[in-house]
Parts: sequence; C-alpha cells; structure tokens
Amino acid sequence: MFASGRGRAIIGLTIAIITALLLSACGVTRGEESGLHRLRMMVPNSPGGGYDLTARTGVKIMEDDDITGRIEVFNVIGAGGTVAMARLINERGNGDLMMMMGLGVVGATYTNGSKARASDATPLAKMVEDPEGIIVPADSPFKTVQDFVAAWKADPATVTIGGGSSPGGPDHLFPMETAKVVGVDPKQVNFVSYDGGGDLLTALLGNKIAAATSSPGELRDQIDTGQVRVLAVSGEERVEGIDAPTLTESGIDLTFTNWRGILAPPDISEEDKAAMVKALEELHATDAWKEALVKNSWTDAFMTGEAFEKFLEEQDQRVETTLTDLGLV
Repeated sequence: MFASGRGRAIIGLTIAIITALLLSACGVTRGEESGLHRLRMMVPNSPGGGYDLTARTGVKIMEDDDITGRIEVFNVIGAGGTVAMARLINERGNGDLMMMMGLGVVGATYTNGSKARASDATPLAKMVEDPEGIIVPADSPFKTVQDFVAAWKADPATVTIGGGSSPGGPDHLFPMETAKVVGVDPKQVNFVSYDGGGDLLTALLGNKIAAATSSPGELRDQIDTGQVRVLAVSGEERVEGIDAPTLTESGIDLTFTNWRGILAPPDISEEDKAAMVKALEELHATDAWKEALVKNSWTDAFMTGEAFEKFLEEQDQRVETTLTDLGLV
C-alpha cells in the first residue's frame, strides 16, 4: 500500500525531526564533526601552574566555541616536565594527544639528562610569551628591587629564591641571568625549585623563601589582592595593571621572556596534525582568547608550521649553551 503525497510529506518530516533529536541527544557539535572529539591535553606540572592555567584556559574556549568536542585535561607531574615529555614521545603516532609546554620543559630535559627533546615531537603552535617577575610577600622587608639586589649581593646564601620550574626552566634561568648582570656569582644563588606555581605560592606565602621568580600572570589574583608584591618585571615593557617597573628602568640591563606552546607526539598523521593546528588557529582568533591574553598578562606570540619547528630547535641550542655556561650540564 502506497502512502499519499501528504502521507509521504508527514513521514519525511517525522524522519527529519527524529534525526535532529538523535543528533542533539548525541551532542554532536562542529568540533566533533571535525574528528577532534577524543582529544586529551597533557599538562607537565601541577595544577595551578602556568602550563596548567594556559592549557585549561585554551581548552575551555575551544569547548565553549565548539571548535572541538570535550577535551580531557590531565596533569603528569615529575622532573620539571621531563616525565610528561617522555610520555609524549612514547605516544608515537597518537593523533588524539596534545601537550602544553614551554621553556621550562626544554630546560628540564637537559638538567635531568633526558633524551626526550621538544624538537623530536610534532610542533603544533607557539601560543604566548610572558615576562618573569621578582615577587615577594606583602610583609617583605624588600620594598624595591634595589633593596633586594643589595641584600643579595651582600650575602647570596641568605636570600632564598624559589621558582616554579626545575633547573633549566625560566624561573631558574631568569635569576641566574639576573645574578650575572648585578654581580652575584650564579653558583652562589640559593635557588629552590618547586613543581609548578601552586607549590611555589604556598612556599612564598609561608615565608619559606624570600622571593619568587615567576610569571606575574600565574600569581595575578594574589598580586591584585595584595598578598604579594612585584618588585620588577623582566620584559621590555611594564605589565598592564601591575605597579612594578621593568628591570631596565631599575638600572638592571636585562630583558627576559618565557614562552608556552603546544606539541603532539611524533609521527602523527598529516591529517591529525592539520586538524589540531586548525583548531588552535581558530582558538587564537576568538575574542575570548584575546581577553585571556589581557587578563593573564600574556603576550600574543602565535606561531605554527616550519617557523615553530625552527624555533624549538633554536631553543634547544640556547638552553644547552646557557646551562653549559653556568656549569649545570
């Protein structure tokens, strides 16, 4: 028995409605249709640190804007990011995994004797740069960076400095380079390494260290509420919203910036790589990401393709040279 014209129309409409409802129930989004619905983002240090903040900010925007499906963010802690880097390299061919990383992870692979190099992974995108800061508790006797340097030069051993990265990372390289400029022997610097910004903040507020060297963006809430103070920042310009001079303004001839980017395992398919890079390009273009740059005092440093690949190779060489000069490798 054949349906009438009207009957066929009703049947067609019913099928369309059922299909739409099924798709809605399955939660299909533009991101999932792109194939990026199983992605995981690995963070190579503890929750609360700079890598963690950058990764979770980016992931939330990509999910909210339907650039991707849901992305699982997970932390792999140990050896300044070296454990995570080794895991990334061992996930060879896995096109569903990304890792947030940066200068700290590059340095840690050298100081921990790891053979897992950032330049061996698949480069996706460099995302941001940010300056370091010399940060003290609110009740610190150091009111200016000149106060800090004077005490440091008088007796380096008594001025304990903490950083949220292992030796070879930005929080370590920055005070070492500062020491050389102001006339303190880097080998005399009393530096304590913490596994991420969360642990570093606890030590700073607990007066276990005299000062922290860290990205001001990582401690922005504590800076804004007055729990900690920034004596100086290491970039070429002051950080908007933070009342602190640059080192060069303070008579210290040094500029220093950290960076963060995203890698994938080696030997992933060109299709997987292209899909992930496209998602990061779309993230970079969103208004929400632009707002995050301002909120977290990050400098836009977006870079993909061969330029980022070459940058990673140069960073390997730069860190190895610096650590060799300091006698640390």
